[in-house]
Amino acid sequence: MRLGFLTPSSNTVLEPAMAWLLRDAPEITAHFARFRVLAINLGEAANQQFDPAPVLAAAEMLADAKVDSICWAGTSGSWLGFAQDEALCAAITARTGIPATTATLALRDSLRLAGMTRLALVTPYLADVQAAIIANLTREGFAVTAERHLEDPGNYSFALHGAAKVGALMESAVAEAPTEAVAIHCTNFRGLPAAREIEERHGVMVVDSVAASLWGGVRAAGGAQPRREDRLFRLG
Repeated sequence: MRLGFLTPSSNTVLEPAMAWLLRDAPEITAHFARFRVLAINLGEAANQQFDPAPVLAAAEMLADAKVDSICWAGTSGSWLGFAQDEALCAAITARTGIPATTATLALRDSLRLAGMTRLALVTPYLADVQAAIIANLTREGFAVTAERHLEDPGNYSFALHGAAKVGALMESAVAEAPTEAVAIHCTNFRGLPAAREIEERHGVMVVDSVAASLWGGVRAAGGAQPRREDRLFRLG
């Protein structure tokens, strides 16, 4: 199974993290195409980074590799709206004939499949971006029990926050209020190292955006999930 991932140009976490997730799954390979994303805020210039034209051009290049699915492994739909990601996926499939998903849609779909409606949200984003994400999650039927963010305008700088710092944000959010899941929603953020420990210690499901991108890509391709202990991959 060949999976295609669309990647923000300034992202340095996604590809090595995906390789780590797939280290024991030689039957699945990951292939990447980039388009320019340099900053995350709600300004017009930042939003224009997610214009469909460069995204579709990158998707067409992934299609040349005959991938089985294409995932926009970025989280812009969480603040720009889930409908934007749904429209993008439809456009990718219309252009390439390949099923498509996104990290944000995979987050929503995995939580719904697990029957979870309460989640803690951890990101590196600015406060207004975080507020937009929470509003969109609420419209999708989720309650955000606690949130942590870092006021970082990113995008390259998101990767500079160490895994211990991200883990501490997760711990703090879980401690604030009872919750069913934790979402680390940014594919350039080091949420994976602490994910399993948080799951085991607190009994919550952790959905990291890199893992969600992989889960969503496999699901869109109609394949079997890699054999991992994370609760996300046990959803099938």
